[in-house]
Amino acid sequence: MKILAIETSCDDTGIAILEVSKTGGFSAQGGPASGWNVLSNIISSQIKVHKKYGGVYPMLAKREHQKNLVPVFKKALKEAKLLKNQKAKKNQKAKSKNVKSILEREPELYKKTLPFLKKYEKPDVDLISVTNGPGLEPCLWVGVNFAKALSYFWNIQIVPVNHIESHILVNFMEHKTWNIKQIFPAVCLVVSGGHTQLILMRGIGKYKILGETRDDAAGECFDKCAKILGLGYPGGPAIAKLADTRCLSLDRHRVSIQLPRPMINTKDYDFSFSGLKTAVLYADRKIKNKTKKYKERMATEVQQAVIDVLLKKTIKAAKDFKAKTIILGGGVSANEELRRQLKQKIQKEIPDTKCLIPDTVLSTDNALMTAITGFYHRNKKQAWQKIKAKANLRIEKKPSEPFGSTA
Repeated sequence: MKILAIETSCDDTGIAILEVSKTGGFSAQGGPASGWNVLSNIISSQIKVHKKYGGVYPMLAKREHQKNLVPVFKKALKEAKLLKNQKAKKNQKAKSKNVKSILEREPELYKKTLPFLKKYEKPDVDLISVTNGPGLEPCLWVGVNFAKALSYFWNIQIVPVNHIESHILVNFMEHKTWNIKQIFPAVCLVVSGGHTQLILMRGIGKYKILGETRDDAAGECFDKCAKILGLGYPGGPAIAKLADTRCLSLDRHRVSIQLPRPMINTKDYDFSFSGLKTAVLYADRKIKNKTKKYKERMATEVQQAVIDVLLKKTIKAAKDFKAKTIILGGGVSANEELRRQLKQKIQKEIPDTKCLIPDTVLSTDNALMTAITGFYHRNKKQAWQKIKAKANLRIEKKPSEPFGSTA
C-alpha cells in the first residue's frame, strides 16, 4: 500500500509518500519485517521566517503552511513518480464547491489547491495519514483541512495521527528486524521544543505517560538560554555547536559556571527546566566581559545540565519498569552529545537494555514519521468530516479506556 502523509504541527511543512509491502516494520506476532520504501519525504523549513523573532509565531507559521503545502505536495508526488496530468477535463463543479467549503478558513491554501486538483489525476495512493495533534492549533488545522480536502475530492480514506507517537514509531524505520517480544516493554524519552515526556510503551498503541515537564520543555529551555547568550534561533543546534565537552574536564574554577540540575533527585519521573533558564539569566547578568570562552563554557554547562536530568530520569524509569528497550525521539534527539551519553549510560548501568535512536534527519518534524504511524493505525480510518485538530492531544488512553489498542 502507498501512504500519503501530511505534517504541519509546528513550523515545518512536511509531505511524504511511503510504500509498504508485506507487513512493514513488524507484525503483532513479531518476527522479521520488510517493506519500507520511501518514495518521497519533502520538508519545507520556516526557520528563516521565525529566526528574527527568536521563536515560532503560530499565525505566521499558519500562513507559511498555507503557502507551502501545495508546492511541497507537488514536489513529493513528482519525486514519487505519482504526478500525472488529467487526460480529460471533467465536470467537477459540485466537488469544487465543497472543497471551497472545507478550506474556507484557509483562503491562501484554497487558491492553490483547487487549480492543482483540476489539473492533476488522483495519485495511486491508498491512505492519507495526517498529524492532528498535539501541536500549534492554527498550524495543525492547515494540514488537517488540506488532508480533508484531498480525502473528499479523491475519495481516499484518512487516518489522524498523534505527533508524539510518530516521534516514537519512526525508530522502527531503521530497526525493523526485531521480534516484538525483544522490544517491549519500552521506556520512551520524547524531547522537543514543546514536549519532554517519559512514556511507558507496552506495544503499538499501548502507552502510559510516566512523567513530563511541569513548565519549559528541554528544547524550549535551549531556545531561551541561547537567546540570553545571544546565540540566535533555534537554540538547541546553536548551543550544541558552541558547546565544547572538553570544558567539563578543564579548570572549572577559572570560569565559575555550575548550573542546577532541576528535579534530578526527585522520586518521580517529571521534569522542570524553567529554573535552569533563570539560573542562566542570573549568571549571565553578573558577567560584564562575555568572551567567547565564557559562552563556550556556559553553552557546555547548559547542555550538560539538561542531559544529566534527562538521562537520570530515563535510566531510573527503565530500571523501575524493567524495560527491554529505551526509545529516543523528538527534535532534541538530534543532539549528538545526548545520543552519545545515552548509549554510554545504558551500556554502563543496564547493558542488557536495547537502545533505539532515530537517524538525525528523522529526529526533527517530518511527514515520514506520520506515514509510519498511519500504517500501524491503518485500521483506525475516520470519515474526513469527523477529523479535527487537537492541540493538546494526549498519547495515553483516558482512565476509562482500556490500556492498549488493537492497532
